[in-house]
Amino acid sequence: MKTKDPHDEKWSIKIYSGSSPLQLFPEENNALAHITRKDVTDIKAAFVADPFMLCTNDIWYLFMEILNAETGLGEIGLMTSLDGALWNYGQVVLKEDYHLSYPFVFEHEGQYYMIPETLDAGSIRLYRAINFPNKWEFQTDLVQGAFADPTLFWNDGIWWLFACERTSKSGTLCLFYSDRLEGPYIPHPQSPIVKEDRRKARPAGRILVLEDKIIRVCQDCYPRYGSAVRAFQITQLSTTTYEEQELIESPILKASEAPKQWNTRGMHHIDAFKINENHWLACVDGCYSEARILEPKKLTT
Repeated sequence: MKTKDPHDEKWSIKIYSGSSPLQLFPEENNALAHITRKDVTDIKAAFVADPFMLCTNDIWYLFMEILNAETGLGEIGLMTSLDGALWNYGQVVLKEDYHLSYPFVFEHEGQYYMIPETLDAGSIRLYRAINFPNKWEFQTDLVQGAFADPTLFWNDGIWWLFACERTSKSGTLCLFYSDRLEGPYIPHPQSPIVKEDRRKARPAGRILVLEDKIIRVCQDCYPRYGSAVRAFQITQLSTTTYEEQELIESPILKASEAPKQWNTRGMHHIDAFKINENHWLACVDGCYSEARILEPKKLTT
């Protein structure tokens, strides 16, 4: 019996846009991804996923997980763009001797920081750019323990840290808070805020702010990992209370129903930015089990 290739499912990245982060559409032919493992030139990549963006000095920087096909470990790679449409690969900018993914990147007080997923390090780790965007240095541990997809959000003078317990099957989402970026982070009294629910626990990207709404996006991991992205409005957020409710637009991203699309197997991530009053730009990821559909069809004579 033939053994299944563990890298058979090819995650890749595409740029979406629209008038709202809840209503986004691909900017080009939906059958093809914008960024694939074929764009990576410094290591052999099995796939790319988990994109996060920043725009500074009119340059877009996109950080992503690259699964190294030779080591089986995730590394953090960089793409750049002048318009958010045409992307150029740079290099791997962060690697450790354990798996890295979900490069949550942000700016604070003129400094650039990243909190990648570092499950095997046994803690949530904060990095700072000492030469943005290519060189990053470990700063401190924020929370001890193995957590997936740590997602930070600043609101009303408090840093809120959402993170999923290690076992994705558990579907348990924890919440911590601190008045300092470097911590210490205190468990919220209602944490875990999602218990044993694979459909709404695991973070799927940056917390969104849409007018007066604070929106948490999450991975729907049922019936399989990364089936869709759902959206919940956080209606109460304080050091003593937490409440949320699912939006009517949810899910906001899901697997394509058409055959041989780049996202036929699922979608599990979004990072969206408001460009102007009527335009949002987002990077998303999707999965398909056959890499050939990620490449334009070659003409034959």
